[in-house]
Amino acid sequence: MRNTLLFKAITLSSLLLLATAMLAQANDAMKTDSGSSKVRIVRLSQVKGAVEIDRSNGRGFERAIANLPIVEQNQLRTGVGVAEVEFEDNSSLRLAPNSLVEFPVLERNASGATMSSVHVVKGTAYISLVKPKGSKGPANDFTVVFGARKLNLDPATHVRLELEVAEAKLAVMDGAVHVDGASGAVSIPKKKTATFQMFDPTEPTIAKNIASTPFDEWDHNAVSYHSNVASFSAFNSPYSYGLSDMSYYGSFVNAGGCGSMWRPYFASAAWDPYANGTWAWYSGAGYSWVSPYPWAWTPYHSGSWAYCDNVGWGWMPGGGGWYGLNNVAAIPSSIGTTAGGSGVIHAPHVPGHPPLPHAPSMVAVNTKPISQSEIASPSSFVFRKDSAGLGVPRGTLGHLGKFSSESISHGTAKTTIYATAPQTGRPNGAMTMSESMVVSVHRGSPPPSNSASSSQGSFSSSYGGASSGGGMGNARSTSGPAPSAPSTGGGVRK
Repeated sequence: MRNTLLFKAITLSSLLLLATAMLAQANDAMKTDSGSSKVRIVRLSQVKGAVEIDRSNGRGFERAIANLPIVEQNQLRTGVGVAEVEFEDNSSLRLAPNSLVEFPVLERNASGATMSSVHVVKGTAYISLVKPKGSKGPANDFTVVFGARKLNLDPATHVRLELEVAEAKLAVMDGAVHVDGASGAVSIPKKKTATFQMFDPTEPTIAKNIASTPFDEWDHNAVSYHSNVASFSAFNSPYSYGLSDMSYYGSFVNAGGCGSMWRPYFASAAWDPYANGTWAWYSGAGYSWVSPYPWAWTPYHSGSWAYCDNVGWGWMPGGGGWYGLNNVAAIPSSIGTTAGGSGVIHAPHVPGHPPLPHAPSMVAVNTKPISQSEIASPSSFVFRKDSAGLGVPRGTLGHLGKFSSESISHGTAKTTIYATAPQTGRPNGAMTMSESMVVSVHRGSPPPSNSASSSQGSFSSSYGGASSGGGMGNARSTSGPAPSAPSTGGGVRK
């Protein structure tokens, strides 16, 4: 019964987002000569370690936080860290450490199809495009530029691009890729690797295998997470965006006289959806509210929040349009208006003017102490009341409902965990600090130690907060110590 209600609720949400986003697109398209629109639904969905973003607001690179909108001409770079960007059709881009990408084009044409261009300047980028299921709409266009070459990626394509000064390696994990260059087009089939010389326009050399890297497992897990939950949308609407996180980190509940509403797990009636977050300035749009929770995209850009007695705050689809960057209108100005609703919300004060020169363009808001779930010991994870999923690794700890109920009743709940570390090929599995950030945390006991696919180990509690893809944001610099790394027997190399 629960799955049926959740399925219906997600279907309703998908249709709502489709209608409202298309309306916004139509209104925006009328303002352009070409008929194209800049209304896109693209976000920075995961941040671990040192990640910076240039949001084209004249401030240069700033510390990146999860759930920041990505708009045209933005740049994203990683240091000792990794990042993920999600597009509205559940396609995704992941950056390994020491990488830099730009987004020259993020548009939607008059037919509704999206046009995305990603320029990989340096480092390693993983790109996974979803395969439409039964969709009869116009095909989306996705291109990747590196050096003087351009990749035209078809749906259901999954690639890894490693770019150095003089050489680029393109591994095609799924699909087939067509590369345009000075000497013509080259096709690279599935399970092959093409090596390009950056200053030589001749055709690349093709290897019949794909060499593994320590970040491949992280990429694989992320692709599986997106593809598994994307199937929730009955009509395969591209605007089911964000529902994968919502279905993992919360559920729709029948809140008595308030009706059906979505609530995050690990949130009591005292939890406040706007007590913690960040105001981020965007040129032409003003301040946009960015929430730190790993599910916090769709509920803060569409629908409405309402308070229900003895239940707390919950999100309802409908009641407004797609707010996009201008999501200030989504913030309740008073108590919930649903039947029987009451309560108090401490709505965050909107900054009154654009940031002054040299002032931060991201302003942190903390009206209450924030709670966070975390790794408690090498073999246990603690879920905390009112953490609302903050600190919980994405997709690896199984169904969270039972732990949510226990934490709300007793303050905390615990489960046994183990870690799987990336395969580095170094003696004793030694990892760099960056590689330690993609260690996966799983519920239960580790499988037999002779497993060929992964290695297990213990880890420190400070790693837990880096796993969630959420985390509190502010305007601080990215400098400072990196999170403590999981121990896999061989230690961590700087």
